Amino acid sequence: MFTVGLTGGIGSGKSAVAQLFRERGITVVDADQAAREAVLPGSPALAEICAHFGAAVLNDDGSMNRAWLRDAVFADPEQRQWLEALLHPAIAVLIDEALNSATSPYAILESPLLLETSQHALVDRVLVVDVSEATQVARAVRRDGSDEAQIRAIMDAQISRHVRLGRADDIIDNDGPLTALEPAVAALHQRYLALAAQHAGQ
Repeated sequence: MFTVGLTGGIGSGKSAVAQLFRERGITVVDADQAAREAVLPGSPALAEICAHFGAAVLNDDGSMNRAWLRDAVFADPEQRQWLEALLHPAIAVLIDEALNSATSPYAILESPLLLETSQHALVDRVLVVDVSEATQVARAVRRDGSDEAQIRAIMDAQISRHVRLGRADDIIDNDGPLTALEPAVAALHQRYLALAAQHAGQ
């Protein structure tokens, strides 16, 4: 299956782009969704996280308290590395299964951490949704209700905009209105259909 990795920094508009591909009948595998599945109540990963961090990491209903865990690992790089070493392999298995079951002409892997993790090894091409840092902050603050310092801490944990753009095969500039996304996605969809046909005929 020819697979395109879709990524971008926080607030860049990845989800809006992914939805436009879905509307064209393309399977979009959401890495964030796989990450949530990996730590569902009863999962081995959640049991290990609970053993490591203690009961404070759980909500009353037995689900993972994401806000608590995010605060705990952002403050401590070693804890973040421990968590990533546990979760990334489990998430990769779920992503692989979802991509392998895709039935569209090509598939898209939507992931904010595509280039920070080994997930980029699962894709044939990288599509970056790019906006200025000022736009990232403004959109993420408006969407999440977080303060600017929190958003900038998340941005600092992601690779830099410069590095991300340097690894892109395709770029969508999303600093403009949402209506500008439609023609950009339509053009890329045609390109990907052609590349997928080539890929299948190899």
